[in-house]
Formats: sequence, structure tokens, C-alpha cells
Amino acid sequence: MNPRSVVAVVAVAVACVGFVQSGAAQNQERYKVRLATVPMDGGMRDAVAGTGAASAVLAGSKFTINGTFAGLRSPATVARLHNGLARGVRGPAVSDLVVSKGVSGTIGGTVDLTPEQVKSLQAGRMYIQISSEKAPEGNLWGWILR
Repeated sequence: MNPRSVVAVVAVAVACVGFVQSGAAQNQERYKVRLATVPMDGGMRDAVAGTGAASAVLAGSKFTINGTFAGLRSPATVARLHNGLARGVRGPAVSDLVVSKGVSGTIGGTVDLTPEQVKSLQAGRMYIQISSEKAPEGNLWGWILR
């Protein structure tokens, strides 16, 4: 192969890689989450408080979440991604997320979703829940929406 042919082949290969990468970026779905207190009764006021926000990106089956929270009445203990039965209805945990162990901090993580979980996410049935020392059954939660 002459040098010009090699350069042409390399140029086409680089262009193809760039096209595939830009196509993958276009296939990403972006989501937002507003974290607010879980539903509570009067007896929970001393334990449950705070706010937060997160953003998330779905790329294929990889779901990446990053967010912040503040104002908890006790340090966060766990954060989890949940699959609700319907929007606003609690459901089982799908995966643990990384959470700062304080009254304010960050949450994040990447989760490999099944095809059924991707459909649930796209239908607005997935949510994030942060629990704390004084509210082990949930302190903040937020539905993941486009």
C-alpha cells in the first residue's frame, strides 16, 4: 500500500470512530431528580428534614447518578436506587449508591440496569431514597424524571 492510501485509510477509520462516539452521546437520556422529604406523619418531624437534587444519564444500560443533599437532622446512612410499582409508590431497592455520611453531602453511582429496569426508568417509576440515622426507613426521596 502506498503512503497516501495508508493516510486515507487512517483518516476514514478516525472519522468512523468519531461518528460512533457522537452517535453514542446522542443516545444518552438525561434525567433530573428533586429530593424532598418522604411522606411523614407528625411524629417524624424531629427525624425527617432536608432537600437535594441529582442528575442522571442513561447510556445503553449504564445509569449514572450524581447529586447533593443538605439539611438532614442526622447523618445519612445509605442511599439506594429503587424501582417503584408506579410513580409515587414505593418499591424494592435495585442498587446501593455511594452517599456521604453526614447531614449534607453527595450521592452517586453507576448501575447496570436490566431491560425491564430501563423501561421502568423511562416510565418514571424509579426513585432515589436516602436514609439517615434518625430515619432508617427513609429521609429524602426523589423520582427520576426526564
